[in-house]
Amino acid sequence: MPASPRVFLDASALFAAVWSSEGGARMILKLGEASAIRLLVSSQVLDEVEGALRRKAPEALGAFALLLDRSNIEVVPSPTDEAIRGCLSVTGHRGDAGVLAAALDGQVDYFVTLDRQHFLDNPRMSGFTSFPIGTPGDFLAWLRARWA
Repeated sequence: MPASPRVFLDASALFAAVWSSEGGARMILKLGEASAIRLLVSSQVLDEVEGALRRKAPEALGAFALLLDRSNIEVVPSPTDEAIRGCLSVTGHRGDAGVLAAALDGQVDYFVTLDRQHFLDNPRMSGFTSFPIGTPGDFLAWLRARWA
């Protein structure tokens, strides 16, 4: 079996994993818990998800902390301003540029997101990264093919 892939979760994917106990995003956290994959996020992603939970579902903050711990999520170092500027022309959004720069610096194998506007349906993303970008379901299919 290949080495455990390094998988970066953006805020939309991590929020979905906390929000729904049955979706593909939660399955990704379970794979992290089993050490089948290495899960990576940036401190910006954690801050965004915590803020969204405080606004939309403060009762889920405890579950969020527990899921982070159980899933063995690693926090990558914050990217440099130069790295963020390099990604801004591609994402068109400073926040998402910071997330993408963190993933690039983290040398990930896959980037999981539900953000269609800045990542999934963004034609400028094509060829910009050396790793695939997809939804939780896309990632799970990629992983199954990799393990086949």
